[in-house]
This record gives sequence, structure tokens and C-alpha cells, in this order.
Amino acid sequence: MATEQTQKIVTVTPKAAEKIKEFMAEESEKPEYLRVYVQGGGCSGLSYGMGFEKQPEEDDKVIEENGVKLVIDSYSIDHLQGANVDYIESLMGSGFKINNPNVTKSCSCGHSFSTE
Repeated sequence: MATEQTQKIVTVTPKAAEKIKEFMAEESEKPEYLRVYVQGGGCSGLSYGMGFEKQPEEDDKVIEENGVKLVIDSYSIDHLQGANVDYIESLMGSGFKINNPNVTKSCSCGHSFSTE
């Protein structure tokens, strides 16, 4: 497990960090980390996932930003390099949005993507 100090693999906006901390505080098991990952699935091949963790796994990269500790597994790092996690509130709803410069194609529903 290594801590990324130089170039950030993933950044977190202040609004997203505020919401992440708020959701973590509501959890009964008091997680310390937010896992951001990429998995196979969806009509374009890949999809994002997020979940809370009590501790990182051996192959995780740990990033701390705006008071939030993220863990990213070695598979997901290549697909998330330079991505930004934001929290959006609009008339259509609210939720986390990952802005990823590596996406080359996404499906019409916006839930899956592919990278080169």
C-alpha cells in the first residue's frame, strides 16, 4: 500500500468531500476510506463503483484529498488517472459524478464507458 503524494490519480471536489464525510458519519461501522473503482459491465464495457472500507487492501493506492481518504485498486488506477469526483445537485436529482478524461466512449444512459 502506497500513499500518492505527487500527481493525484483522482481528485475530490470540496462539495463531494463534504458529502462523503456526511455519509461516512451515518454508517454504523465508521469506515475510514472511500473505495473508488472500475469494474466490467454495462453496454460500453466498464462502470464505476464506490463503497466504504475500514482499511485498504495490499494492492491499493491511498489518496487523501479535502479530508477524505480514497483507496483505488491496481486495476482501476489505469482507468481513473486524472479523474475528478464531484457531487451534483440539480432538479433531476443529486449524486456523485466522476469526470474522467480517459473515457473514449460512453453509452446513451451514461452509466458505462470505455477507455483506450
